[in-house]
Amino acid sequence: MSEEVKDKTKDEKETAKKGLFSESKIEMIVAIFLGITALLTAWATWIGSLHGGNQSTNYTKSNNIASEGNSEYNSGLQTYLSDLMAWNEMMNYYFDIEIANLNGRDDEAELIQEKLDAYVEQNCSDILAEGLDWIAQEGNGAESPFEMPGLVDKYFETANDLLAESQELLEQGQRDNANGDKYGLVTVIYSLVLFMLGIIGVFKKLPNRKIVLLISIIGLVLATIYMLTIPMPTDFSLTSYFKS
Repeated sequence: MSEEVKDKTKDEKETAKKGLFSESKIEMIVAIFLGITALLTAWATWIGSLHGGNQSTNYTKSNNIASEGNSEYNSGLQTYLSDLMAWNEMMNYYFDIEIANLNGRDDEAELIQEKLDAYVEQNCSDILAEGLDWIAQEGNGAESPFEMPGLVDKYFETANDLLAESQELLEQGQRDNANGDKYGLVTVIYSLVLFMLGIIGVFKKLPNRKIVLLISIIGLVLATIYMLTIPMPTDFSLTSYFKS
Protein backbone atom coordinates (compact mmCIF):
# COMPACT_ATOMS: atom_id res chain seq x y z
CA MET A 1 0.00 0.00 0.00
CA SER A 2 1.36 3.37 -1.01
CA GLU A 3 2.03 6.12 1.49
CA GLU A 4 -0.72 8.24 -0.08
CA VAL A 5 -3.37 5.53 0.44
CA LYS A 6 -2.21 4.96 4.02
CA ASP A 7 -2.41 8.65 4.78
CA LYS A 8 -5.89 8.83 3.26
CA THR A 9 -7.11 5.86 5.31
CA LYS A 10 -5.56 7.37 8.41
CA ASP A 11 -7.28 10.71 7.76
CA GLU A 12 -10.66 8.97 7.28
CA LYS A 13 -10.29 7.14 10.60
CA GLU A 14 -9.31 10.31 12.40
CA THR A 15 -12.31 12.11 10.86
CA ALA A 16 -14.60 9.29 11.94
CA LYS A 17 -13.29 9.60 15.48
CA LYS A 18 -13.46 13.40 15.67
CA GLY A 19 -16.70 14.12 13.75
CA LEU A 20 -20.01 15.17 15.28
CA PHE A 21 -21.36 11.65 14.76
CA SER A 22 -18.15 9.70 15.03
CA GLU A 23 -18.18 6.01 15.90
CA SER A 24 -17.23 6.63 19.51
CA LYS A 25 -19.88 9.32 19.93
CA ILE A 26 -22.53 7.18 18.25
CA GLU A 27 -21.71 4.36 20.66
CA MET A 28 -22.09 6.75 23.58
CA ILE A 29 -25.39 8.11 22.23
CA VAL A 30 -26.68 4.58 21.68
CA ALA A 31 -25.75 3.62 25.24
CA ILE A 32 -27.56 6.68 26.62
CA PHE A 33 -30.70 6.06 24.60
CA LEU A 34 -30.64 2.37 25.44
CA GLY A 35 -30.78 3.29 29.11
CA ILE A 36 -33.52 5.90 28.60
CA THR A 37 -35.60 3.53 26.49
CA ALA A 38 -35.19 0.71 28.99
CA LEU A 39 -36.41 2.97 31.81
CA LEU A 40 -39.36 4.23 29.76
CA THR A 41 -40.24 0.66 28.78
CA ALA A 42 -40.28 -0.38 32.43
CA TRP A 43 -42.42 2.66 33.30
CA ALA A 44 -44.93 2.01 30.51
CA THR A 45 -45.16 -1.66 31.46
CA TRP A 46 -45.78 -0.79 35.11
CA ILE A 47 -48.43 1.87 34.42
CA GLY A 48 -50.10 -0.44 31.92
CA SER A 49 -50.28 -3.17 34.56
CA LEU A 50 -51.81 -0.67 37.02
CA HIS A 51 -54.49 0.13 34.46
CA GLY A 52 -55.09 -3.58 34.07
CA GLY A 53 -55.40 -3.99 37.83
CA ASN A 54 -57.85 -1.08 38.03
CA GLN A 55 -59.83 -2.58 35.18
CA SER A 56 -60.17 -5.89 37.00
CA THR A 57 -61.07 -4.17 40.27
CA ASN A 58 -63.67 -1.92 38.66
CA TYR A 59 -65.24 -4.81 36.76
CA THR A 60 -65.48 -6.84 39.98
CA LYS A 61 -66.96 -3.93 41.93
CA SER A 62 -69.36 -3.20 39.08
CA ASN A 63 -70.62 -6.79 39.03
CA ASN A 64 -71.03 -6.87 42.81
CA ILE A 65 -72.89 -3.56 42.94
CA ALA A 66 -75.03 -4.55 39.95
CA SER A 67 -76.04 -7.73 41.79
CA GLU A 68 -76.89 -5.67 44.85
CA GLY A 69 -78.80 -3.20 42.68
CA ASN A 70 -80.82 -6.00 41.07
CA SER A 71 -81.59 -7.37 44.51
CA GLU A 72 -82.74 -3.93 45.65
CA TYR A 73 -84.84 -3.63 42.50
CA ASN A 74 -86.59 -6.92 43.21
CA SER A 75 -87.13 -5.84 46.81
CA GLY A 76 -88.55 -2.50 45.67
CA LEU A 77 -90.82 -4.26 43.19
CA GLN A 78 -92.11 -6.58 45.90
CA THR A 79 -92.79 -3.61 48.18
CA TYR A 80 -94.55 -1.79 45.36
CA LEU A 81 -96.79 -4.78 44.58
CA SER A 82 -97.47 -5.30 48.29
CA ASP A 83 -98.51 -1.64 48.63
CA LEU A 84 -100.76 -1.97 45.60
CA MET A 85 -102.55 -4.89 47.21
CA ALA A 86 -102.70 -3.02 50.51
CA TRP A 87 -104.24 -0.02 48.79
CA ASN A 88 -106.86 -2.22 47.15
CA GLU A 89 -107.74 -3.66 50.55
CA MET A 90 -107.84 -0.17 52.04
CA MET A 91 -110.31 0.85 49.33
CA ASN A 92 -112.67 -1.85 50.62
CA TYR A 93 -112.40 -0.39 54.12
CA TYR A 94 -113.12 3.08 52.77
CA PHE A 95 -116.23 1.81 50.98
CA ASP A 96 -117.45 0.05 54.12
CA ILE A 97 -116.93 3.24 56.15
CA GLU A 98 -118.82 5.26 53.57
CA ILE A 99 -121.73 2.82 53.53
CA ALA A 100 -121.85 2.76 57.34
CA ASN A 101 -121.91 6.56 57.45
CA LEU A 102 -124.67 6.75 54.83
CA ASN A 103 -126.80 4.37 56.85
CA GLY A 104 -126.18 6.23 60.08
CA ARG A 105 -124.17 3.46 61.67
CA ASP A 106 -121.56 5.72 63.23
CA ASP A 107 -120.33 3.14 65.72
CA GLU A 108 -119.72 0.66 62.92
CA ALA A 109 -117.92 3.33 60.90
CA GLU A 110 -115.63 4.10 63.84
CA LEU A 111 -114.87 0.42 64.32
CA ILE A 112 -114.02 0.00 60.64
CA GLN A 113 -111.82 3.10 60.84
CA GLU A 114 -109.91 1.56 63.74
CA LYS A 115 -109.43 -1.61 61.76
CA LEU A 116 -108.26 0.47 58.80
CA ASP A 117 -105.74 2.37 60.91
CA ALA A 118 -104.34 -0.88 62.30
CA TYR A 119 -104.16 -2.36 58.80
CA VAL A 120 -102.30 0.67 57.46
CA GLU A 121 -99.79 0.54 60.32
CA GLN A 122 -99.11 -3.15 59.80
CA ASN A 123 -99.16 -3.46 56.03
CA CYS A 124 -98.19 -0.15 54.45
CA SER A 125 -94.62 0.91 53.72
CA ASP A 126 -93.27 4.35 54.55
CA ILE A 127 -93.52 5.22 50.87
CA LEU A 128 -97.22 4.41 50.73
CA ALA A 129 -97.73 6.26 54.02
CA GLU A 130 -96.19 9.32 52.38
CA GLY A 131 -98.60 8.93 49.49
CA LEU A 132 -101.52 8.63 51.86
CA ASP A 133 -100.50 11.86 53.57
CA TRP A 134 -100.30 13.53 50.19
CA ILE A 135 -103.71 12.30 49.05
CA ALA A 136 -105.21 13.49 52.35
CA GLN A 137 -104.27 17.05 51.46
CA GLU A 138 -107.16 19.06 50.13
CA GLY A 139 -107.20 20.43 46.64
CA ASN A 140 -105.00 17.92 44.76
CA GLY A 141 -107.99 15.99 43.43
CA ALA A 142 -106.10 12.70 43.56
CA GLU A 143 -107.89 9.40 44.02
CA SER A 144 -104.82 7.25 44.59
CA PRO A 145 -101.57 7.78 46.49
CA PHE A 146 -99.71 6.41 43.48
CA GLU A 147 -100.68 9.56 41.58
CA MET A 148 -98.22 11.48 43.75
CA PRO A 149 -95.38 12.73 41.49
CA GLY A 150 -92.25 10.61 41.93
CA LEU A 151 -93.84 8.20 44.39
CA VAL A 152 -93.36 5.08 42.28
CA ASP A 153 -89.73 6.04 41.60
CA LYS A 154 -89.04 6.00 45.33
CA TYR A 155 -89.56 2.24 45.42
CA PHE A 156 -86.60 1.83 43.07
CA GLU A 157 -84.51 4.79 44.23
CA THR A 158 -81.85 2.71 46.00
CA ALA A 159 -81.73 0.22 43.15
CA ASN A 160 -81.32 2.95 40.54
CA ASP A 161 -78.51 4.58 42.54
CA LEU A 162 -76.67 1.27 42.83
CA LEU A 163 -77.14 0.43 39.16
CA ALA A 164 -75.93 3.90 38.16
CA GLU A 165 -72.84 3.42 40.34
CA SER A 166 -72.30 0.00 38.78
CA GLN A 167 -72.53 1.48 35.28
CA GLU A 168 -70.07 4.22 36.19
CA LEU A 169 -67.57 1.64 37.49
CA LEU A 170 -68.07 -0.45 34.36
CA GLU A 171 -67.33 2.54 32.14
CA GLN A 172 -64.27 3.38 34.24
CA GLY A 173 -63.10 -0.21 33.83
CA GLN A 174 -63.55 0.08 30.08
CA ARG A 175 -61.47 3.28 30.09
CA ASP A 176 -58.79 1.51 32.13
CA ASN A 177 -58.83 -1.33 29.62
CA ALA A 178 -58.41 1.10 26.71
CA ASN A 179 -55.63 2.99 28.47
CA GLY A 180 -53.89 -0.27 29.35
CA ASP A 181 -54.00 -1.25 25.66
CA LYS A 182 -52.49 2.12 24.74
CA TYR A 183 -49.64 1.60 27.19
CA GLY A 184 -49.19 -1.85 25.69
CA LEU A 185 -48.74 -0.24 22.27
CA VAL A 186 -46.19 2.18 23.74
CA THR A 187 -44.30 -0.77 25.22
CA VAL A 188 -44.22 -2.47 21.81
CA ILE A 189 -42.82 0.68 20.19
CA TYR A 190 -40.18 0.98 22.92
CA SER A 191 -39.26 -2.66 22.34
CA LEU A 192 -38.75 -1.93 18.64
CA VAL A 193 -36.60 1.06 19.56
CA LEU A 194 -34.50 -1.14 21.86
CA PHE A 195 -34.14 -3.66 19.05
CA MET A 196 -33.02 -1.01 16.55
CA LEU A 197 -30.56 0.51 19.03
CA GLY A 198 -29.23 -2.95 19.76
CA ILE A 199 -28.45 -3.77 16.12
CA ILE A 200 -26.71 -0.48 15.29
CA GLY A 201 -23.35 -2.11 15.93
CA VAL A 202 -24.10 -4.67 13.21
CA PHE A 203 -23.83 -2.02 10.52
CA LYS A 204 -20.27 -1.43 9.44
CA LYS A 205 -20.77 1.82 7.59
CA LEU A 206 -21.19 4.98 9.66
CA PRO A 207 -24.02 6.50 7.53
CA ASN A 208 -26.14 3.37 8.07
CA ARG A 209 -25.61 3.64 11.81
CA LYS A 210 -26.68 7.28 11.70
CA ILE A 211 -29.88 6.43 9.84
CA VAL A 212 -30.85 3.63 12.24
CA LEU A 213 -30.01 5.83 15.22
CA LEU A 214 -32.12 8.68 13.85
CA ILE A 215 -35.10 6.38 13.24
CA SER A 216 -34.74 4.99 16.76
CA ILE A 217 -34.69 8.45 18.32
CA ILE A 218 -37.73 9.53 16.30
CA GLY A 219 -39.60 6.41 17.39
CA LEU A 220 -38.61 7.02 21.01
CA VAL A 221 -39.75 10.65 20.95
CA LEU A 222 -43.06 9.91 19.22
CA ALA A 223 -43.85 7.03 21.58
CA THR A 224 -43.04 9.20 24.59
CA ILE A 225 -45.24 12.05 23.35
CA TYR A 226 -48.08 9.58 22.76
CA MET A 227 -47.58 8.08 26.23
CA LEU A 228 -47.85 11.51 27.84
CA THR A 229 -51.32 11.93 26.32
CA ILE A 230 -52.62 8.77 28.03
CA PRO A 231 -54.30 9.38 31.40
CA MET A 232 -52.65 7.95 34.49
CA PRO A 233 -54.49 5.34 36.57
CA THR A 234 -57.23 6.66 38.83
CA ASP A 235 -55.92 8.02 42.16
CA PHE A 236 -52.34 7.27 41.09
CA SER A 237 -49.72 8.79 43.38
CA LEU A 238 -46.06 7.88 43.11
CA THR A 239 -45.37 9.07 46.64
CA SER A 240 -47.85 6.56 48.07
CA TYR A 241 -45.45 3.73 47.20
CA PHE A 242 -42.78 5.18 49.45
CA LYS A 243 -44.95 5.58 52.52
CA SER A 244 -44.66 3.07 55.32
